[in-house]
Amino acid sequence: MAELKRLHVDHAPAVLAFEMANRAYFAASVSDRGDDYFDRFTERYDALLAEQETGRCAFYVLVVEDGSVLGRFNLYDIEDHSADLGYRIAQHASGHGLATTTVRKLCRLAATEHGLRTLRAATAHRNIASQKVLTKAGFTPVGPADPAHLGGKPGTWYQLDLTLLNERGGPGRL
Repeated sequence: MAELKRLHVDHAPAVLAFEMANRAYFAASVSDRGDDYFDRFTERYDALLAEQETGRCAFYVLVVEDGSVLGRFNLYDIEDHSADLGYRIAQHASGHGLATTTVRKLCRLAATEHGLRTLRAATAHRNIASQKVLTKAGFTPVGPADPAHLGGKPGTWYQLDLTLLNERGGPGRL
């Protein structure tokens, strides 16, 4: 059983293994992190944890019993009761509804634990799987995304009003 956990210093080796094992898979739909990301992983990971401590971001990992990471689910640019959502799931775990289920969980956490009212997520036009995840989680398209946010790829911003979670039990069966 996979569990969504707040990113912690102890997750670093599993996160690095996850990123390395799925690098080519991720690069097919989102910008590659580049060699520098892996060369300076510890420094960058420590910076993420420090940023999380400020409350401007909330990083989560989907972890299985053996401690390995199946996915990363992040709230970033938290400000004025809104945030941007980003996520990635391991290739071997994709296509089974796990990303959708976990995005829904994170939406609930965003509202209850982080006091957020609105989430946004950008996805490239060619990333059909991500579009399906967002739509099933209750997000709706709200306009074009700047290709600079998507590694030079054209895309769309999606948005979710989290206040609807309380009003009707949540969009997309949250």
